[in-house]
Amino acid sequence: MKARNIGYWVTTGLLAAAFAAGGVGDLTRSPDMIAGMAHLGYPAYLLLVLGVWKVLGAGAILAPGLPRLKEWAYAGMVFDLTGAAASHAFSGDPAGKVIPPLVLCGLVAASWALRPDSRKLAAPDAAASSGRAAGAAKATPLAA
Repeated sequence: MKARNIGYWVTTGLLAAAFAAGGVGDLTRSPDMIAGMAHLGYPAYLLLVLGVWKVLGAGAILAPGLPRLKEWAYAGMVFDLTGAAASHAFSGDPAGKVIPPLVLCGLVAASWALRPDSRKLAAPDAAASSGRAAGAAKATPLAA
């Protein structure tokens, strides 16, 4: 259990650092970042959108609680990284530009898979059955 916890925090820390740094880099809108987006065929304003979401995603996976928000953050990271890899591949960039986002996507998968129970959403059947039980206890039969 301890090794799993260490693995979770190492992968999550690296992932959060990468996304926070990338988000801040996007938010600076440096000439290099704008040129990179133009090379991929995207407008410069997308840097602002991506930068905000990357910084928020990094915070979400580090914050205690909020399991549903974490699920969305992990999903957003996968969308961002697979989109980045595809964009570089379709733009004719070399493998050195396509592979790094896929490696980070592996970190996303590892962080998600290793997360402790306290950071997971409750199983759908458990939540549904507890909701039905609570609803059944509150329901009153209609008077005839």
